[in-house]
Amino acid sequence: MKSDVINVSSKADQIEKVLSQAERVAVYQQLSPKAALRLRLLAEEMMSLVRAISGEVEGKFWIENEGSEYELHLLANIKTYYEEREKLLSVASSGKNEAHRGFLGKIRAFFEPIGEVPEFFDLSADELGAVSVWSMRAYETTLRQYVQEERSGAAEAWDELEKSVLAHLADEVKVGIREDTVEMTVLKNLA
Repeated sequence: MKSDVINVSSKADQIEKVLSQAERVAVYQQLSPKAALRLRLLAEEMMSLVRAISGEVEGKFWIENEGSEYELHLLANIKTYYEEREKLLSVASSGKNEAHRGFLGKIRAFFEPIGEVPEFFDLSADELGAVSVWSMRAYETTLRQYVQEERSGAAEAWDELEKSVLAHLADEVKVGIREDTVEMTVLKNLA
């Protein structure tokens, strides 16, 4: 089943529409109250990402499921505004985007116009380099290894991951990039 597709924007707050959509899916699929709450929280975490993006992002949100396997999708078309981003960064005392702190902030970096790939985020591309994909579970595995090796910044990154609501609720989070399009998919088994 695929839910209705909702238009979302970093410039307008559609969180109520998205949360209502998650609730409708939960009712239609006859999810338990606990599973319905998890679905709603995952949708809310995704929308908090959209609200926090600096720059203009227009996208679409929807939920799909097959049996108890649920996928929450956020597909965004990124419009690059160099002047707007430079103006925002010039106000920061460090000249850097300090908002990329925390696990969700690092994922948000994929949606930021002309953003850099966050530290410890290993992207893999297909043979043509057309699509880059990041996986939360692969990140977690790599980060665990970096902590054991005592690499600089690894312990702080692990702590951020441990504090993330999204990381605790989701079975997997994938972010795919193709040209001006970024798709974030959150996977959760709600059995």
